[in-house]
Amino acid sequence: MSFKLSDVAEIIGGNLVGDKNLIINNLAKIEEAQQGDLTFLYLSSYEKYFPTTKASAILVNPGFNKSRSDLSYIEVNDPNKAFAKILIHYFSPKYSLEGIDESAYIHPSAKIGENSAIGKNVVVSAGCKIGKNTKLFHNTVLLEDVEIGDDSIIFQNVSIREKCKIGKRVLINPSTVIGSDGFGFFTDEKGAYQKIPQIGIVIIEDDVELGSNVSVDRAELGATIIRRGVKIDNLVQIAHNVVVGEDTVISALTGISGSTKIGSHNIIAGQVGIVGHIEIADHVIIMAKSGISKSITKPGQYYGTPAKEFKTSIKLEAHIRNLPGYAEKLKQLEIQIQNLTEEIRKLKEN
Repeated sequence: MSFKLSDVAEIIGGNLVGDKNLIINNLAKIEEAQQGDLTFLYLSSYEKYFPTTKASAILVNPGFNKSRSDLSYIEVNDPNKAFAKILIHYFSPKYSLEGIDESAYIHPSAKIGENSAIGKNVVVSAGCKIGKNTKLFHNTVLLEDVEIGDDSIIFQNVSIREKCKIGKRVLINPSTVIGSDGFGFFTDEKGAYQKIPQIGIVIIEDDVELGSNVSVDRAELGATIIRRGVKIDNLVQIAHNVVVGEDTVISALTGISGSTKIGSHNIIAGQVGIVGHIEIADHVIIMAKSGISKSITKPGQYYGTPAKEFKTSIKLEAHIRNLPGYAEKLKQLEIQIQNLTEEIRKLKEN
């Protein structure tokens, strides 16, 4: 794909400095860009690549020192977001799946919306309802009474169990499981674990994206709910009866225990562990590898295990790192006290 740099500047509302007729052939990272590529610079740590980049054009912040006359520049307030807008405009993926493959099994009672596509070895069980323009890729399995809204994309090897409901414009990446049994057991009089039937469902609202190998467990009663606009990374565990609020982002290897309620517009970084039956407020940022052991009632940044407000946690971390120094100071103080005690004793004897 080729496009004029002036068109790019218009799309992102940037100020073009240089050759407005320059033809761009590709987008690339600044350290890997070649002649004909457009790149971007938004972190100072990447400025070291600016003198040697082979790119033909670059997105920069206003006021950036445009010392190379062989480059064309587009000035924008946020080069990172502007670059993302260019990717969306020119390179949004077109998923090539059309029609219904002859190897797919579709129960006679299932309803398939207009212009939906179903790949090889897909199973659509009794009572399922598939919306318009939806794609089910190869080896996906829908058990009974699953509903999927319009314009959704379900990639290969996804399993969606009975009665779960998927909204519109949902994207589910390969090998994710929706509606597996929640982890519910009790011990009987002999100490053996007995399974508690999980009779609830999963509801995934519109505009949600799930990464690969995500597990969203069905509720014991009622529903596990992923609200509108949530984005979940790979290898995330959502336990039974969890509710994740709108426009929350959850990074890889996070685990959320049962019946916890996550607020809206939150950011949960990688490898976070959250206990069950607590609530997390809106506009909360939880830093990577944190452990959440109790409810968070105020917006803000939290870090550590158990997690604390970020500034408090950083101060504690600094003190922990200084413990060897503190121990040495205490040792010296003890020696000084012993010496003073000995001097006082001698003075009293005299």
